[in-house]
Amino acid sequence: MSYTADIDAIMKGLEPEVQASIGMDKIVIEAGALQLVAPYVLQHFQRIMLVVDEHTYKVAGQQLEGELKRDAQSLHTVFITPNIVDDVVADEQSLIELSLAAKQHKPEVLVAVGSGTLHDITRMVGYLFELPFISVPTAPSVDGFNSKGAPIIVRGEKKTIVSIGPNAVFADLHILQAAPRRLIAAGFGDILGKYTSLFDWKFGCLTNAEPYMEQAYTITKQALHKCVHAASLIEAGDQEGIAYLMSGLIESGIAMLIFGKSHPASGAEHHVSHYWEMSFIKQGRKQLLHGAKVGVSCILIAELYHRLAAEDFGLRQGVRDSVRENWQQIKELVAEMPSAVALKEMLGKVGGATTVTELGISQELAEEALRSAHHVRPERYTLLHAFNTTM
Repeated sequence: MSYTADIDAIMKGLEPEVQASIGMDKIVIEAGALQLVAPYVLQHFQRIMLVVDEHTYKVAGQQLEGELKRDAQSLHTVFITPNIVDDVVADEQSLIELSLAAKQHKPEVLVAVGSGTLHDITRMVGYLFELPFISVPTAPSVDGFNSKGAPIIVRGEKKTIVSIGPNAVFADLHILQAAPRRLIAAGFGDILGKYTSLFDWKFGCLTNAEPYMEQAYTITKQALHKCVHAASLIEAGDQEGIAYLMSGLIESGIAMLIFGKSHPASGAEHHVSHYWEMSFIKQGRKQLLHGAKVGVSCILIAELYHRLAAEDFGLRQGVRDSVRENWQQIKELVAEMPSAVALKEMLGKVGGATTVTELGISQELAEEALRSAHHVRPERYTLLHAFNTTM
């Protein structure tokens, strides 16, 4: 059974030129989808490069390699090397590693077999070498599989660089269902972060004239609600629940694609997550899962935002006129957001960490991020940004 009905409806509702700009001609979410990858790739390309790490090779890459070998003109499998703390990271070293392989073997297509980091490395190199790429997710862990934004670590700083999206996505439910529970919980955490990102998007539109698109907002909100309603199925590891989560993550990616920016899916909760990530890199610490950080930071941001609404922050002396003038509407938007307690319950239900302590983040770093994370994307005017820059 395929679980792409919602995605198909979204795509059919787009203007032809928007569909063309997205550039995806196939999205498959079903049990056994891995078996469809080789026929699709070989129909379009003969010189193929698989991008894997040692874990994703065992999970899906090795099987796909065997199926492609039989008929491909050339096939090369690139294992992205972990760093000194055994992390596969989308940084300069990983980009150079894949770039050198692409330069040497001259593939016609890159096939990313893995989760978010491998996709970011692949999409960036694909962009640099003008190569298309195919997405084969191995865990429903992030909403960036079909994104055009590549979050890359450059000299220790997180930068989101516009690159390319995949030509096709093949999500095999057998593989996704067998993914470690922490990866599934991370995907749910990334989705849960839309509660605060959607709020911050509207806040930026109201107070800073940031661009807005109702269609992208609605797609993201519906994806969020679908996953929240399926939380019990996701908790149980039910195939239908994993399918809802994966389709929700892809729908979130589509919203970013049609809007052209990450506003629908990334607000202060992502800025806090990125701040933690950069701090870990500077300390030489092993990274935490992106979605796990987003889930916990969403809880922290929701707690702060509800407190600011209760204290009528927007009426304080020194606040921007645009915040003051729209404060009543802003308070109403905050009221629509679940409380920190409710978010903890949702995330805990699927087995995700709900506190910084569970993540292994110190209280000091958590507080530092709430004071400074708005500098990660200074052009985005979130309520966190307003809170930290009000005189």
